[in-house]
Amino acid sequence: MDSKQVTETIAMIREENLDIRTITMGISLLDCIRGDFDATAQAVYDKIVTQAKDLVPVADQIEEEFGLPIVNKRVSVTPVALLAGGDTSYDFVKIAQAMDQAAKDLGIDLIGGYSALVQNGMTPADRALIASIPDALHQTERVCSSVNIGSTKSGMNMDAVKLMGEIVQQVATPKPQDAMKLVVFCNAVEDNPFMAGAFWGVSEGDVAINTGVSGPGVVQRAIAAIPDAPFEELCETVKKTAFKVSRMGQFVGKVAAERLNVPFNIVDLSLAPTPAPGDSVAEILETMGLSHVGSYGTTAALALLNDAVKKGGIMAAERVGGLSGAFIPVSEDANMIAAASAGQIGLEKLEAMTAVCSVGLDMVAVPGKTPATTIAGMIADEAAIGMINNKTTAVRVIPVPGKDVGDVVEFGGIFGRAPIMAVNDGDSSQFVNRGGHIPAPIHSFKN
Repeated sequence: MDSKQVTETIAMIREENLDIRTITMGISLLDCIRGDFDATAQAVYDKIVTQAKDLVPVADQIEEEFGLPIVNKRVSVTPVALLAGGDTSYDFVKIAQAMDQAAKDLGIDLIGGYSALVQNGMTPADRALIASIPDALHQTERVCSSVNIGSTKSGMNMDAVKLMGEIVQQVATPKPQDAMKLVVFCNAVEDNPFMAGAFWGVSEGDVAINTGVSGPGVVQRAIAAIPDAPFEELCETVKKTAFKVSRMGQFVGKVAAERLNVPFNIVDLSLAPTPAPGDSVAEILETMGLSHVGSYGTTAALALLNDAVKKGGIMAAERVGGLSGAFIPVSEDANMIAAASAGQIGLEKLEAMTAVCSVGLDMVAVPGKTPATTIAGMIADEAAIGMINNKTTAVRVIPVPGKDVGDVVEFGGIFGRAPIMAVNDGDSSQFVNRGGHIPAPIHSFKN
């Protein structure tokens, strides 16, 4: 980089909250299957500790050497439902505990992959893994879980949707914070570095490094500098800014992979906010000219932002992957929290915004009394948007025991605080209880 680029980067770090949100090492656990859960759990622990032993020291070294904050060091692993082998006891919690212990011993912030892929049906192992999610998340601190219940190619597994509505309720009781570690997907991707949905797909290699960069403040400052510019100029400004931000992710990922002696895989172009002032995706939308996020025009503004970030970012990286779509988690975005608290944005608007981003109902707190079938209906709606539009969508909804609309739940740190949002009082139970499978859309047939 020339001196001007160095100066710009220093300013983005100091003044605009630019950081590497995560360096995530993906690790295949397929060679850990032993046919016995005790032996498999030990093999899982051993492989994670062996492969990721230098991840945190290398990330800390890069952070100190280049002055670029690296917020999280994470690991993603093969979907754990695939590790049962010949042991039909399906004691998956032992593997969750092994993953958690490995993460603690290495100083890893979060470890993802306590997952099942059931878009087309559920094996006995899948059912057992899903049933174990509440115990696994209650008994661990750093393990994250995800379940893929639909895809454009396969349609939507409504039996799994109904089941996940119940599981979300169980995970959130009695500790709603545990539900932050569970996400339900449609069209899940195999190289996502962001939690809680990260897992390491079976088509990936043995081990590799993925990075996720976050720069909402950088983008917001760039837009604020051109308050009356037409949309063409606005888009170009976002593209150029996204290029600079994504270049940092490419640079750090390559350096980390080289020092860890593993392949570098992808940069995820997602914009991820935090509750810190000046680090808000919602503020970007408001800087475009909206009085508050949730105003009419919000979905269009988000679509513009997402597309421009991808166009700029893809030119800065050798390979782009993950979700690469703006995140709008309510509890993790200061301006989103303010809008939700003021009643300026609700679940219906967040669902509409999902059509142009990856995770629309994200870190959304709802009354603890919300029926499991209603949560299942939310999951189905979000999955339908992904299935029909051939894109990734996801739900991370948190029913908070003992709380109702008007209350607030504090999660702390980068997870922020969430106002309890109003839920439509309609009854989804008859629809959800039909069971079976919603067929794939006609445009899925491309052979």
